[in-house]
Amino acid sequence: METTTLPSIFPSVFYTIMVLFLVLLPCHASDPDPLQDFCVADLQSTASINGFPCKPQSTVNSSDFFFSGFTKEGNTSNPFGAIVTPGNVLSFPGLNTLGISMNRVDFAPGGLNPPHSHPRASESGVVIQGKLLVGFITTRNVFYSKVLGPGEMFVIPRGLVHFQKNVGEGKALAFTAFNSQLSGAVVAAPNLFGATPAVPNNVLAQAFQIDDSLVNQIKSKFMP
Repeated sequence: METTTLPSIFPSVFYTIMVLFLVLLPCHASDPDPLQDFCVADLQSTASINGFPCKPQSTVNSSDFFFSGFTKEGNTSNPFGAIVTPGNVLSFPGLNTLGISMNRVDFAPGGLNPPHSHPRASESGVVIQGKLLVGFITTRNVFYSKVLGPGEMFVIPRGLVHFQKNVGEGKALAFTAFNSQLSGAVVAAPNLFGATPAVPNNVLAQAFQIDDSLVNQIKSKFMP
């Protein structure tokens, strides 16, 4: 009885097909695509899912799809001299499952939107008023920056540390947009020096190459 043997080329063809299959599998660089026209977030739900459950359609109304939170100037009376007004799913539930959100960012003269990153989204923005220095740092520690005026736009790749600083003479205003309903923000200084429970002093001292007393001094600025 004859036995059938596979050609010697078969293993390499098989592995090539498998690699192509895995590479071509759909992947998302932002929030998943929605499965219905809309899903207004039920922020009161106790269900724990990756996102928010939908409100019953019978309770949805026109107000769920409009947001007036950007109409007023933010209060910049804080140590950074800047304030972010978020238009994400938490303040605008109609964004749920749509994969987009925006922020209004107000700057006092000299104000700084401090170094931070967005783990779940890339960011684009446009300067509306004033003059902003916008910069970001890559994973290879390369710093890219430019001073922008009204009508000029910038983009920050997902997850990279970045900032905006008002370098003009008066107030400044920018609007930023994200490819996520809730981009998240990891603000470097408060995150490290104001965490609860606290990050151990010896970790911070070694990481920043400073002594323990200076760690305590910085922590005092970011007490919860």
